[in-house]
Amino acid sequence: MTQLELALSLGLKENGERTISGWERGEHKPSASKLQMLAEIQTHTPFKQSVTKSAFTFIDLFAGIGGIRLPYQQAGGHCIFSSEWDKFAQKTYAANFGELPSGDITKIAANSIPDHDVLLGGFPCQSFSQAGLKLGFSDTRGTMFFEIQRIIAQKRPKAFMLENVKQLRGHEKGRTLQSILDILEGRNVQEISADIPMSEDAREALSNRLNYQVFYSVLRAADFGVPQNRERIFIVGFNRDYYGENIDFSQLFTWPTPPCTPTRVGDILENSLCIDDKYTISEKLWNGHRRRKEEHLNKGNGFGYSLFTRNSSYTNTLSARYYKDGSEILVDQSDIGKLPRKLTPRECAKLQGFPDNYIVNAVSDVQAYRQFGNSVTVPVVRAVATQLLATMQAAEALRKG
Repeated sequence: MTQLELALSLGLKENGERTISGWERGEHKPSASKLQMLAEIQTHTPFKQSVTKSAFTFIDLFAGIGGIRLPYQQAGGHCIFSSEWDKFAQKTYAANFGELPSGDITKIAANSIPDHDVLLGGFPCQSFSQAGLKLGFSDTRGTMFFEIQRIIAQKRPKAFMLENVKQLRGHEKGRTLQSILDILEGRNVQEISADIPMSEDAREALSNRLNYQVFYSVLRAADFGVPQNRERIFIVGFNRDYYGENIDFSQLFTWPTPPCTPTRVGDILENSLCIDDKYTISEKLWNGHRRRKEEHLNKGNGFGYSLFTRNSSYTNTLSARYYKDGSEILVDQSDIGKLPRKLTPRECAKLQGFPDNYIVNAVSDVQAYRQFGNSVTVPVVRAVATQLLATMQAAEALRKG
């Protein structure tokens, strides 16, 4: 790590680099707590990318813990820039990829980002989600799309892939999604409301007409071999200014065909007899779950906890709030005489399709639950990446005649 990356990993405040430098020169020593943190820093980064020549370059915006990056890197791509503001997600990202993402994207000038072939971004979804307030562009989290737009306008990548919650498709009766598509395709940009909060750079970038052929689809994790009923919208686009107006990408690009192989929750579960008792919920919490579910049933709705066994086909959607009480996914342990338990962070990683050697313990369990709840399902991204990259290859061949 650089001095800056190490300072950020240790949670040092301003002038953290100067503190690290002082340690190196022997001017002062780390405190006992910082020494412990230093000892716990991962020295093995399982997904550190090779420095050999790559097939394409890409950037990873709103990177989270790298769930979108991983399939593109494994497909031969080289990540040349990443951005993530959450310091805990940065830690997990650094532990696995050996590099610390840049911080708040709103404070990063687009012209400082390297040129790249593909832009990737799972932009914040809370403002569109069922669990949120569905405020859309009126929520500052929703306006993060315009940060993506300003970077596309400046760097003009050959293609992009964006990801968000399924509810984006129906938000404001489809008008929010239509606005996004219009901006990316270069239509009706002048109709974007002046009341929408966004940075000055982002608003100025709206005058730079984009010209991408864009496609979107909602894909479900359980259809791609992962036992989770998680639906997400994917938006992909191809640069017509680069490839040429004569290329019709609707003839080249198709969404991946889901294999729809049967799934089973037991495939991602560890042996309950070997699970730490801290993951078994308390009797008080269990009674509260049951009471609330009974109250909801009496009101005629289906809210409340959900209990799954090893033979269940799939779970509910893992959410960022899972750390609170685990209510959406509880694992039945009646066969060993115990109350239900929450998934472990490792099981959450597997439920999102992360490989077994992905490091999950760079942060606390609470932060790990948040991170995996906010992340993507890796096999779904991999399937989309395969189609997107194949389309780019076919379009390049047509472009060169």
